[in-house]
Amino acid sequence: MASDRVGHAYLFCGPRGVGKTTLARVLAMALNCGERSEEAEPCGECGSCERIWSGQTSLDVVEIDAASNRGVEDARQLRERAMYAPSEDGRFKVYILDEAHMLTREAWNALLKVIEEPPSRVIFIFATTEPQKIEQTAAPILSRCQRFDFRRVGVGDITDRLKEVLASEGVTASDEALRMVARKADGGMRDALSITDQVLSMAGEDLTPDTVARILGLVAEERYLELFEILAKGDGASVFRFVEELLEHGYDLVEFYHGFMEATRTLLRIRLSSEAVPELSADARPAWDERARQFSAGDLIRMLALGSELERTGSLRGSAQPRVLLELLLLRLSLLDRTVDLEEVLDSLGGEEDEEGVRRAPRPPPEPTSPSKVAPAGTLKGELEEPSPGSKGKSGAVGTRKPKDRGREPAGGSGPSGEESSEVLQPAVSREDVWSALLQAPRGIPGGLAPFLRAAEPSWSGPNLTVRLPSGPGLERLTKPGVRKGVEHRLQELAEDPTIRLHVAPLTDPEEDGGPNRIDEAKVREDRLRELLKREPALEAAVEELDLEILD
Repeated sequence: MASDRVGHAYLFCGPRGVGKTTLARVLAMALNCGERSEEAEPCGECGSCERIWSGQTSLDVVEIDAASNRGVEDARQLRERAMYAPSEDGRFKVYILDEAHMLTREAWNALLKVIEEPPSRVIFIFATTEPQKIEQTAAPILSRCQRFDFRRVGVGDITDRLKEVLASEGVTASDEALRMVARKADGGMRDALSITDQVLSMAGEDLTPDTVARILGLVAEERYLELFEILAKGDGASVFRFVEELLEHGYDLVEFYHGFMEATRTLLRIRLSSEAVPELSADARPAWDERARQFSAGDLIRMLALGSELERTGSLRGSAQPRVLLELLLLRLSLLDRTVDLEEVLDSLGGEEDEEGVRRAPRPPPEPTSPSKVAPAGTLKGELEEPSPGSKGKSGAVGTRKPKDRGREPAGGSGPSGEESSEVLQPAVSREDVWSALLQAPRGIPGGLAPFLRAAEPSWSGPNLTVRLPSGPGLERLTKPGVRKGVEHRLQELAEDPTIRLHVAPLTDPEEDGGPNRIDEAKVREDRLRELLKREPALEAAVEELDLEILD
């Protein structure tokens, strides 16, 4: 208006109670105010402003309820009235249509021509909470209007406005009570004023949090803090007692559910940032900070995701037993596994940082000696020296064979525990015969894999053993890093050669294979992944320990 670029049609859309119709009146006041400022602000005191603001009869500003006047005949009458000029020179005829989405398709068609080519100094303002309906019934109207989307009013702004209104009325209210009203209003200023009027009519001239919670049926913050304490401890049995207390105090479970989701969101916001949260008072913030430290951000996100399923499906509000659904949700949250950072997993594997600060993978612990452990000929199980300080793995301390024991004949002796043991460990197998030895004694091989290994074709190239299997479940299972590493470790035990490396490739027809010059794609891919694991020792340790599979 200050730059004289007023459109002929406006569409104000947004949630209810955020000021769409109010702003339409302010715009009409500014257009017809003879004493407006240079910034186009209406004076609000002249006769025209007072009539428009109070909703009295005005020749130049007409408010129409589209929900009651939605037919084509009403639209035709409006079109005919729009042809008349304003009552005075320099003024505008403004037509405000509230709930515009209620107009029928025929009514929009009747208005289309006059909106497309309006008479001079005629302005239409359409206010609606559902602009998508206008798009469905009268899409051409949208391209002929300037659209303004109204947002919900923040809790802080609503609280400040309520303070001003109550101060003018001489009513005292605590900040926490006003914040509870603002949260209940859900961004609507009109709803906030209506709720405040309702509470005052029942509570008198003093608003307190307890009074507001009792009248509106709201759940106190202490209830949510108590629930988060139960969830943090994983105390599923206390969930039933908690829900029972809610019902005894007359709380609406659906209302509690919505408050719980908002409280979980508040915890997540505190966990991710230390900034002030408008929904919380300064006195309540320490208690919420303490609860937020009991959960990780990942836990709170999963809790919100699980809770939102009830809202998305609408099962809680439409169920005849919301108590069961709410208890089930809270039980799932109380028994929810906690997230663990990947760094903690790597640290638990024993990785240490070198002098340059780079984390190196831990050395794989040696396997504990057992009767099936392969040892040189003549080495007794019981004649093992004491474990070295650095040879403790997951299964405890392990022993190492003494070189001087090699070549001794088996004889009855006492082991470390003093018990006699005459069981002799088998001698090492040569590299060429190790595959056959593995098939004859497939100990340590995952169950069900041995029959597939018997159909494989092994071939040696130095310490590298390439095993070719026909396509199928056996090949798919053996290519998994954890399974392949287990078979490889068994081969190293049988041959007592830690340099043996196992490679897996598909068994193809020589004619389809492309001849001896064909590049083995599987081997190339495996070599590339092995090179990657060498550059990332911590990743290699995680792959072996957690039985992971690297896809690419």
